Amino acid sequence: MFDTPISRDGNTISGPFRAPKQMLEDQSYDGSGKGSIHDDSMAEKLGFTAGPIEGPTHFSQFDPLLFDIWGKAWFEKGCFSSHFKNMVVEGEEVQAFVELPENDSQTRLKCWAVKKDGTPVLEASATLGEGPTLLEERKAKLRPPEKLVILEKLHVGMKGAVDEIATMGADQHMGKLYPFSLKDKLEVITENAPAYSDDSASPWGRAIIPTEMMSVLSEYTVHDAKFPLKRPAIGLFADLEVRYVNGPLFVGETYLIRREIEALSESRRTESYWTRTKVFDKTGETLIAETLLNHAVMKNSYPKYEEELAAM
Repeated sequence: MFDTPISRDGNTISGPFRAPKQMLEDQSYDGSGKGSIHDDSMAEKLGFTAGPIEGPTHFSQFDPLLFDIWGKAWFEKGCFSSHFKNMVVEGEEVQAFVELPENDSQTRLKCWAVKKDGTPVLEASATLGEGPTLLEERKAKLRPPEKLVILEKLHVGMKGAVDEIATMGADQHMGKLYPFSLKDKLEVITENAPAYSDDSASPWGRAIIPTEMMSVLSEYTVHDAKFPLKRPAIGLFADLEVRYVNGPLFVGETYLIRREIEALSESRRTESYWTRTKVFDKTGETLIAETLLNHAVMKNSYPKYEEELAAM
């Protein structure tokens, strides 16, 4: 399915170094039109050197490696669970690694990506079917936040306001949060495959959505959930898990989306809400895929943060 060159070194396989492209310069994170952390000027205001490339972009470099190990089952019941460690800006090159299974029954693999200078980009687990994941383990170790300001009105168990309806057509613009189309993405994606755009080339008889675009589909209608975050505030993806349950996801297919907040956490610079988003078929009866996303909202992006914290 892929023509990506794969190298082997002992019990590890890797792909080539790739330079992923930035596609979120014009993103509006909160729908206000005031930009996002992926915009250079906004990133600099928040203390970063430049606008980072969106973390899930790197997932595409793992698809050829995991397809090589598990075949089409990877897009049917695979799960990639990632903790992002360091940001990547356009022009930097990244290489992906997967540790090979020791036997045919092993269904969890260690994955990681690095820059050319050895800086870690992400660590991850890849699993096939059920089984513990890296983010489930990380989430279990979270300590309750002390005082939340931006996320004050959120609580664990809060569900989205409505069942959301989403689709991803080949030429469909994916909105203010993702200001591009699937066709635009495929022109610059690090690892392309005929199955992403050609029904006849797909093992499933229909063009499929790349793994890195699963978060685009699941977040496309996120503002319909009406989670009561305080605005304006800018966030980023700190952790992301994408799981195929009855995959793959098809281009042009209509899906029903339900989301729920599973955890709240806090760090020195961020307040985080962990959202489980489930993607069902259009009837809402069959679960196709799901994501677990740690939205880390920058404290210093909310103008009233210090004032409201002091008043608590």
